[in-house]
Amino acid sequence: MSARPDRTPLPRSFFDRPVLTVAPDLLGRTLVRRTPDGPLELRITEVEAYEGEADPGSHAYRGRTARNASMFGPPGHAYVYFIYGMWFSLNLVCGPPGRASGVLLRAGEITVGAELARKRRLSARTDRELAKGPARLATALDVDRSLDGTDLCVGPTAPLSLLAGTPAPPDLLSNGPRTGVGGAGAGHPYRYWITHDPTVSPYRAHAPRRRST
Repeated sequence: MSARPDRTPLPRSFFDRPVLTVAPDLLGRTLVRRTPDGPLELRITEVEAYEGEADPGSHAYRGRTARNASMFGPPGHAYVYFIYGMWFSLNLVCGPPGRASGVLLRAGEITVGAELARKRRLSARTDRELAKGPARLATALDVDRSLDGTDLCVGPTAPLSLLAGTPAPPDLLSNGPRTGVGGAGAGHPYRYWITHDPTVSPYRAHAPRRRST
């Protein structure tokens, strides 16, 4: 019988490390989302790291803006952005204050509150698809821009927090290029996932969006 996931809240010091250290260490951890309808919990299975102003693939590559301000810290906060005019994505801010970096939560397994997630993800054919991809994950967990800047380290009343969970063993970790990132940041092997986990999203190379003429 496997041990139950550790319910210990992770401290701010967990996030106050280099993003390429934090990203793989998030795999197997438990994200808790508290909503007015009840709690949901997610076992994290896939992430992507972004190194801020040192990373051409990062929203913070060209500096601080109103949109990306949460990426600049403090660590242990959420950065939520709106993409393609349709979807939200949830990131966890890492590193020291003033130096932008964060980890995009790409996929996971809903372990608590699946019935709530199903109501938000009516197109999911199975529970494995509820949070299979960053937009699906945010939708399933009822994440939007109102959670941007949320502190995950303030205790059990916060709308988001992170528990120790069951960290993925090193022999089950994989990494490779990030999904859908183009340009100079395309080849960075900053996507991490639990090998062969059925909730991990498929890799897709960057495809430039067509512009109407």
